[in-house]
Amino acid sequence: MTGMPVPKATQKRQVTTIIILLLLWDVGGVIIKYSVLEERDSGSFVANLAKDVRLGLGELAARGARILSKGNKQYLELEQKSGNVFLKEKLDREELCGDTDPCIVHFQVLLKNPVQFIQGELQLQDINDHAPEFLENEIVLKISESSHPGTAFPLKIAQDLDVGCNTVQNYTISTNFHFHLFTRNHSDGRKYPELVLDKELDREEQPELRLTLTALDGGSPPKTGTSQVLILVLDINDNAPEFAQQLYEVQVPENSLVGSLVITVSARDLDAGTYGELSYSFFQSSNQVIQAFELNTVTGDILLKKQLDFEEIRSYHMEIEASDGGGLSGKCTVAIEVTDVNDNAPELTVSLLISDIPENTPDTVVAIFGISDPDAGDNGKMMCSIQEHLPFLLKLTVGNFYTLVTEGALDREIKAQYNITITVTDMGTPRLKTEHNITVLVSDVNDNAPAFTQASYTLRVRENNSPALHIGTVSATDTDAGANAQVTYSLLPPADLHVPLASLVSINADNGHLFALRSLDYEALRAFEFRVGAADRGSPPLSSQALVRVLVEDDNDNAPFVLYPLQNTSAPCTELLPRAAEPGYLVTKVVAVDGDAGQNAWLSYQLLKATEPGLFGVWAHNGEVRTARPLSERDAARHRLLVLVKDNGEPPLSASVTLHVLLVDGFSQPHLPPPEAEAEAAAAAPADPLTVYLVVALASVSSLFLFSVLVFVAVRLCGRGGAARAGRCSVPEGPFPGHLVDVSGTGTLSHSYQYQVCLSGGTGTSEFKFLKPVVPSFLSEGTGTDSEENSNFGNHFEFN
Repeated sequence: MTGMPVPKATQKRQVTTIIILLLLWDVGGVIIKYSVLEERDSGSFVANLAKDVRLGLGELAARGARILSKGNKQYLELEQKSGNVFLKEKLDREELCGDTDPCIVHFQVLLKNPVQFIQGELQLQDINDHAPEFLENEIVLKISESSHPGTAFPLKIAQDLDVGCNTVQNYTISTNFHFHLFTRNHSDGRKYPELVLDKELDREEQPELRLTLTALDGGSPPKTGTSQVLILVLDINDNAPEFAQQLYEVQVPENSLVGSLVITVSARDLDAGTYGELSYSFFQSSNQVIQAFELNTVTGDILLKKQLDFEEIRSYHMEIEASDGGGLSGKCTVAIEVTDVNDNAPELTVSLLISDIPENTPDTVVAIFGISDPDAGDNGKMMCSIQEHLPFLLKLTVGNFYTLVTEGALDREIKAQYNITITVTDMGTPRLKTEHNITVLVSDVNDNAPAFTQASYTLRVRENNSPALHIGTVSATDTDAGANAQVTYSLLPPADLHVPLASLVSINADNGHLFALRSLDYEALRAFEFRVGAADRGSPPLSSQALVRVLVEDDNDNAPFVLYPLQNTSAPCTELLPRAAEPGYLVTKVVAVDGDAGQNAWLSYQLLKATEPGLFGVWAHNGEVRTARPLSERDAARHRLLVLVKDNGEPPLSASVTLHVLLVDGFSQPHLPPPEAEAEAAAAAPADPLTVYLVVALASVSSLFLFSVLVFVAVRLCGRGGAARAGRCSVPEGPFPGHLVDVSGTGTLSHSYQYQVCLSGGTGTSEFKFLKPVVPSFLSEGTGTDSEENSNFGNHFEFN
C-alpha cells in the first residue's frame, strides 16, 4: 500500500538483504578452479584460498570461512589462519569419476558473517596407477583357411581404468610368420587391436596357432597386460551371419526387475549345417555392460542381470557378435537408455548448526543446509518447509542452500527448547520427502531477578541459645537457568548503625539458613530486624531484598531480686513490732523484682522458717508480712523470719530474704541491737572478773533449769503420743539450729527459755542492766503458708 510509513526495523532488514544479495551476486559468478594429482597424501597443499578470493588472512577467520562439499564427504580442508587449502584425504580419481575425463569435484566456500558462497572446482589429474587388463585370459579366433592375405581380424580390447595418455595406447603381438598387428582407433577414442593376415593359412599343415597379445599404456614407464590368442583354422565358409538391424535402441526404466527381457537381437546365415548354426556373444563390451546384462547365446535375448541406477549410469552401449559354425561372424550395436523414476528421496546436508542461541538476540542464523536430489526432471525438483507457528524462517541463499534464522528475539522463560522439522519434498510421482529434525536450545540471559517467597520473615528464638543456632531460613527463586538462577544470600547493612548485626546473626550464602552467632539475652535485646539480599550469579547480577524480624523469646534465666529489705548490707535491718499489735498488723513488706517477662516474672512469696511458728504470715501475692495472732508476754522479743520469693517459670527460680523483727512495748523503748551486734560488743569489751563470775553462775543455773524443762517436755510429749507411738518418745529433729523454729509443717519446738542479758557499757566494772526470762509458747503444729502466685511488680520501684 502507498502512503503508509515503512517501519525502521523493516527498512534495516531490507537494506541488509540487499547488501547480502549484492555480495552473493558479486561472487556467485566467480568459480575458483584448482588442479591436483590423484593419490596425493592427506594434508598435501592445494592452493591459497585467501589470495584467490582476494581476502586478507584475518578476514577468513573473522568471517568463519568453511569449505563445503556435496553430501557429508569432505575432501578439502581450509586453514583459516594462513588461507591455505589442503587435501583432507587421499583421493582416487577412478573411484570418484570412473572413466569420466576430466574428473571434477565441486565444492563451495561458505563465508558465514555475512553469508556468502563461492563456487569451486577441483580437477583430479590422472596418474598411471593401473595396468591394462584383458577381460579374458585367452581369445579364441577362428579363421578360415580360405582367408586371403591382408584380411583383418579385430581382437578384443584391454581395459585400463586410467584415462588420457595413461590408458591403452598400443598393442603388440608375438613374432610369427602369418600375422602382424595394427592398433586402430574407435569412434569414441578407444584403441583396439586388429590382426592382419600376411600369409595364407593351411589347416592341414597347422590347424591352430597360439600368439601372445600385449597391451601397452602411455605411462612412463608404460604398463602392460597380456592375453593369449588361440587361432583355429577352419574349413571354408563363404557366408557370414547378418543381423536384421545394425543398431538396436531401447529405453529401460531404472526400476525394471532383475531377469526381465531388455531386447532381443536376431541374425541369419545363408549357409547350411554347422556353418548356418549361430551363437550370440558380447563383443568388445565393458565391465559395466557385462555386470548389468546377460545374453542368451542361442536366442539373442538380452536380460537384466542387476538392478539399474539412472543416477549412476544413464546409458549402455554394447556390440553383439553372431558367429556361425564355420567361424564367420556378424556384428550389431545395441544402445540401451536408462530412464529415470522417482526412486530417490531428497537429501539434506547440514553445513552449519547452532543448537544453542541466546534468548534476546533477534535475526540469528540457526542453521545452514543444502538440499539435493539425484533424480532428473520433476523428480529432482524440490521444495523446503518447516512447521507453522514457529518463530523461525527459511531463506534461500544460492543454489540449493538455505538458512534457518530466528524471526525475532526468543524468550527462554516462555519456551526453552524448539524441535524444528525441516521437510524437503520433490515434485515427482509419487512425491518423496525427507525430514530432518533440529533441536534448538534457547540459552538463558540474566533478565530475571531472584524473588523471595515472602516479602518479610518473622523468626522467633529463645534467649540463652547456643551459638551458631539455626533460627530460620529465607528462600528466593530465580526463573532463569544455570548460573543466572544460582542464588546467593547476604546480610545487608542495617538501617540503624548502632545495631551490631555482624555479631548477632550470619547467613549461609548458598541456602539462606540464618544462624545466631552468640547467645541472645531477652533482657538486653528483645527484637531486632534487618534486610537480607538475594543475588544471582549472572553478569551483571540481579538482586532483591526481604525484611527479616527476629523476636527474642524470654527464658526463665533470672532469679527474683529482693529490693527491700536489702540483704547485702553489713548491719541487718530490724523491724519494730509493738506488743499491742492486733492480728493482721502490717509488720513490713518484702519487695522483689524479676528481670524476666510474662509468667517467668510472676512472683509469689512464702514464709519458710520463723522463730515463732504461727505468729507471722506472708501474703503470697504482695509480700506483706503481717501478724497472724495477738502478741503475748510470753512471745520472745526477737524474731527471725526466712521468706522465700519464687517466680512462675519452668523450672522456677527463687531467692530468700531474712527479716529481723523486734517486739517492743512502745516505739519509745530504746532499740536493742541484734544478738550478733551484742556478741561483737561483748567480744570487744574487756572482760571484768566479777562479770565473768556472774556469767558462769548464771549459765549453771540456766543449764539446770533448762534441763528440767526439757525433761518435763519430753515426759509430756511421750504421754501425749503414747497411743500412737506405743509408749515411745520422739526427740525433735531437724537441721534448723539455734533459736528459730521450722514452720514448714514438721512441728519442731524451740528451746524452752531464752534469756536476754544486757550489760551496761562505759564503766570500769560492768553490771547487769536487766534479766528477762522468755517463756516460749507451744503452738499447734505448722501454720499453712499461702502458695498462690503473686503478680509481677514490674522492673522499677522507688522507696523514700
